Amino acid sequence: MTPRRSHLNSIRGLVLVVPMLFLGALFLNEAQGQSYDPDSILMAEGYITPPDTIAEAALAPRWMNFSYSNGNADGSWYLQTVSDGLPHIDAYSKPYHELGGQFIDFAANRNRSLTTRSNVGFRLRSIDGQTRDIQIPNGTRVSSPTWSPDGQRLAFFAHTPTATHIYVADVSNGRSRSITRNRPVLATAVTGIRWTEDSRYIVTVLIPQDRPAMPRIPIVATGPEIQVTEDGENMLRTYPSLMATPHEKDLLEWHMTGQLARIEVENRRVTEIGEPTMIRSVNSSHDGEFFRVTRNVRPFSYAVPASNAGRVEELWDINANVLDTLDETPLNTGISSGNDDDDDEEEDRRRSMTWAPDGNGIIYLERDAPPDSTEADSAAATDEEEQEEGRERQRRMDRVIRWVPPFGEDDTEVIYETADQMGSARFSPDMSVLFVTEGSGGGGRGGFFGGGGGRGTSHTYAVFLDDPEETYTITRWNSEDFYENPGSLIAAGFDLAGVESTAGGGRPSGIKVSEDGEHVFLQGTQYNEDPEEVGPFVFIDKVNIRDGEKTPIYASDNDGVYETPVIALDLEAGRFIVNRESTNQIDQNYIRDGESLTQITDNVDYTPDLTRAQKHRFKVTRPDGFSFPVTVTLPESFRPGNPLPAMFWFYPREYTDQESYDERFRNYNKNTFQNYSTRSMAYLTRLGYAVVEPESPIVGEQGAMNDNYVHDLRNNLATVIDTITARGWVDRGRIGLGGHSYGAFSTANAMVHTPFFKAGIAGDGNYNRTLTPLSFQSERRIFWEAPQVYIGMSPFFHAHNLTGALLMYHGKADQNVGTFPIHSPRMFHALNGLGKDAAMYNYPEEAHGPATEETILDLWARWAAWLDKWVKNPPPPGGEKEEGS
Repeated sequence: MTPRRSHLNSIRGLVLVVPMLFLGALFLNEAQGQSYDPDSILMAEGYITPPDTIAEAALAPRWMNFSYSNGNADGSWYLQTVSDGLPHIDAYSKPYHELGGQFIDFAANRNRSLTTRSNVGFRLRSIDGQTRDIQIPNGTRVSSPTWSPDGQRLAFFAHTPTATHIYVADVSNGRSRSITRNRPVLATAVTGIRWTEDSRYIVTVLIPQDRPAMPRIPIVATGPEIQVTEDGENMLRTYPSLMATPHEKDLLEWHMTGQLARIEVENRRVTEIGEPTMIRSVNSSHDGEFFRVTRNVRPFSYAVPASNAGRVEELWDINANVLDTLDETPLNTGISSGNDDDDDEEEDRRRSMTWAPDGNGIIYLERDAPPDSTEADSAAATDEEEQEEGRERQRRMDRVIRWVPPFGEDDTEVIYETADQMGSARFSPDMSVLFVTEGSGGGGRGGFFGGGGGRGTSHTYAVFLDDPEETYTITRWNSEDFYENPGSLIAAGFDLAGVESTAGGGRPSGIKVSEDGEHVFLQGTQYNEDPEEVGPFVFIDKVNIRDGEKTPIYASDNDGVYETPVIALDLEAGRFIVNRESTNQIDQNYIRDGESLTQITDNVDYTPDLTRAQKHRFKVTRPDGFSFPVTVTLPESFRPGNPLPAMFWFYPREYTDQESYDERFRNYNKNTFQNYSTRSMAYLTRLGYAVVEPESPIVGEQGAMNDNYVHDLRNNLATVIDTITARGWVDRGRIGLGGHSYGAFSTANAMVHTPFFKAGIAGDGNYNRTLTPLSFQSERRIFWEAPQVYIGMSPFFHAHNLTGALLMYHGKADQNVGTFPIHSPRMFHALNGLGKDAAMYNYPEEAHGPATEETILDLWARWAAWLDKWVKNPPPPGGEKEEGS
């Protein structure tokens, strides 16, 4: 196979395709009185850079800021990843294979993301301010840091241009050494590191010994590319990068076939487990003697991504004996079986398997099989006594089961059972207490370390396993009572980030229980019914398991600062590392000990002028009575009386009514600090623009919201424009609009259906919905059910009505479903043929969202020039600007 970076050929001719040549800054600063020609910037070949004031903001070293998280077992050290900034185009330009959505750096035998998104180092930081740098081998980049369970070592991947190795560092001195030496890791599918619980072994996948040569693409064609429909309706989405030839299938199998291995860290002894196979994931027992191995199996498909391939999950021992087949999933071609009974059976199989927290075997949930039709008929009997007997026969017990080595059929025991279906089941670290959550969407596919999340009532209760007949309610909460949320159980360990610790890639740590074994802890956020005026606060309560009595341990103030605990230094004593931030103060970590606060980070606000900028958040009401919020950011120096050119940036979403829309903002936090990214539109305030970020709700009956898409889009934008111009902030005649993805699609729609905008910027958009005919976004009707909606919402069909000038940009390797890069050149072709003002920039190697420094800076240069030409200094109506104007 010929290595490739994209299936797409270069688009040439009228469109600018940016090559990989980095040019110096063409953008000269107007403020310095130098010559400035937007057209020369818009037409420039090669990568260019924007004004310094924009480049400075986009490239600010925000990665140098730090928050305490990812600590080792005893909380003595916390990990900081050391970055060297945005990735560069040279890393993205390294050849790779695209195989059904799998992107593989074939020279280095790893997932491409490990090549493009790696870092330059790791630093350990203690609470008292000490730092220790981890030794990184020369000529490598690093990723995937993983603490050993005992907290004394840190394992990580070290990447060279041709291989990936596992290094292990000693926390006491920072020194590291390779434990894979001459056996590189195969990091194509398994891209993480797993320690055993005793910190003795690391389990990984290595490149097989005596590996055959990589399959080569046939020089002579062997036949046509083939696809044939199957029986049934296959409502597939428009997937990119699908495989197309037998050679690509063989190549994917070669890339995924690896050798499972257990490496003894101290002496680097390798134990190979079984024969090389297509390993999708591996999960080892605490002692490294048993393994849950998920293998991919052929056949592969030309119609769906490689992630849809069939797979088998097996339980292996150290000798690669298959002790049990845990799960089998056939190739998912997208065609429904149409048999609901099959789905019910699937739900009733062993589910939510995990290694037992105490290291003794596997824990899983299993529910009784559903009754057969005879039992169901009995339940429907007319006689009351017969009905009761039938219902009793229909009761389906749900059980928590422990399965112990050697994992035979008789090696199970029931730990707990209930007549109600469990959504999740979690344990205290010593497994003496079980915590069960039922309801609120838990259902048969709930699990051990999750559950809930749906609407309805959620009930969490505790069971002391030495007396399983008694249950003790911890919380019972209906999600409709949003403002009465009692909080969630805190996990064992130090981290209060809301997830249970899995240090070492091993077992979850379980639920935190007090030293006396009688209490648990709940953490939650209390929101006010008027979040625009009153910010949220965070609380932690200590709860007596047996009687439910609550004792407050922590509650943050609500005085314009948002404070939340991130690390529990002493949970019962109320001593925490907290994060504090406000609208004008970047987040910093402090040690809170009662009323005492000690700052322990020194994070930097790299754009203080934007922090001081004038920000206005308010609601507007459109003619039909529907209201929604708008945020306007004005330069710090803005004074009334001189309306500014404005840039809108938006992303419409669909709702059924005002109530469902308003629910989205119940957890709005007015006290957070505004952090900016590489493409934050607020940077335009440095060039004298007002930046307007409106909500844009599209409202209609369930399943038919888009019937009102054009109408609501127009009214949303008109209402916002009327409001901000009436306030004297914005010049109605100098407004631009932009968005990314669905925002790009909506930008083009706004420009063909309204006369409001002088210019638009649309990134990675879809402009012709008939090319996604089997649904898109929240639209579930297919084209043939609602052709008028698809056509009405497709700006391509209305390109002749475009007002203003449209700039489109697109990543040539866009992998997003529905936004193939072909959309932009076809829209450009139409606009060019219609005599409209347009430009297009297609960026090599970029996916659905620009990532490299070269692309980010180039985009800002083009955007600034485009807006300067068409918005800030627009041509007079009916003609071009005069020369020199």
